[in-house]
Amino acid sequence: MTYRVIAMAALLGSASTLHAGGIDRSGQSITALFESGRYAEFSLGSVSPDTSGVGAGPRSAVAPTPGANSGNMTDNFFTFGAAYKADINDQLSYAIIYDQPFGADVDYPAGTGYFAQGSKAEFNSNALTGLLRYKMPNNFSVHGGIRVQTIEASAAIPFIGNYSVEGDRDTGLGYVAGVAYEKPEIALRVSLTYNSKIKYDVRTSENSVLGSNVTETKVETPQSVNLEFQTGVAADTLVFGGVRWVDWSSFEIAPNDYGRLTGGGKLLSYEDDVYTYSLGVGRRLNDTWSVAAVAGYEKSNGGFSSNLGPTDGNKSLGLAATYTRDSMKITTGIRYINIGDAETTLGGGQTAAVFEDNDAVAIGVKVGFTF
Repeated sequence: MTYRVIAMAALLGSASTLHAGGIDRSGQSITALFESGRYAEFSLGSVSPDTSGVGAGPRSAVAPTPGANSGNMTDNFFTFGAAYKADINDQLSYAIIYDQPFGADVDYPAGTGYFAQGSKAEFNSNALTGLLRYKMPNNFSVHGGIRVQTIEASAAIPFIGNYSVEGDRDTGLGYVAGVAYEKPEIALRVSLTYNSKIKYDVRTSENSVLGSNVTETKVETPQSVNLEFQTGVAADTLVFGGVRWVDWSSFEIAPNDYGRLTGGGKLLSYEDDVYTYSLGVGRRLNDTWSVAAVAGYEKSNGGFSSNLGPTDGNKSLGLAATYTRDSMKITTGIRYINIGDAETTLGGGQTAAVFEDNDAVAIGVKVGFTF
């Protein structure tokens, strides 16, 4: 039975969300490391979010524009990924994986009368991960390696002292470590992978009513743990899923002048860690086609969300199909994400805006080759 065909559909269904908690995008999957033989893949994802809110009332210092609609404040975005895996011998294999693990594209429309109109923010990252895997004779294996990652960020927030900031691109180094158990005769695999935090010292140029200043901002992209599983439950049928934990409560971007303008505020931070759950089923229809469906869930934590990320949890449903011909597999998937309602604040413990009934649609394509 070609369980690998089903697993490819499962992978795209779970990884193409591209709209997870915090600024999580890729999910940092290492699934390519478990492919058979020599393998290469390329993937492209597109996400179209619709995220808007309404100013709370009555008018006050913490709710300055009651009833004003923000308009859609999230731009469409694309992500790209690639991986190459090969065997060294019967016990050792390696993989090189490229992804864009974290990102944000915020663009509040101008002319809406909403207090954050004209505000923009962008966060980009690129990561290259090198992994080794050692298979033990008892169906267990261990894997680990290093990750080289770059980040860069910028923002313009007119309603905070006409503030803008530009963070230069910086490079950091982290590591990956994990363990897996496999039972090929029933297509069972369970893997646990830890991704370390990565530290940066970002050269930061700030402009505001305080003037123009160049400082250094310390940033740490968060540590995370991925638990992923798959198992055959009937002929040509696979159940799969996973849990991802990200330490978002330890993440912040806090430039010096922004803190002075806001009395110690952070440009971007999160109060809670995020757990992302997924569960799905895949089915091989014939030697050419397989299909999969997956559901995803992130708990809403309550409290206030950032004006640069006004979401709180989500629910999602994805569908994927894989076409196989000779050594090539082409997987396409689509996922609908219902974005959790959120409230934002400008201080004082009061609501400035309410974001409700928002959603996103993600589409992905992956092409894999075995040779």
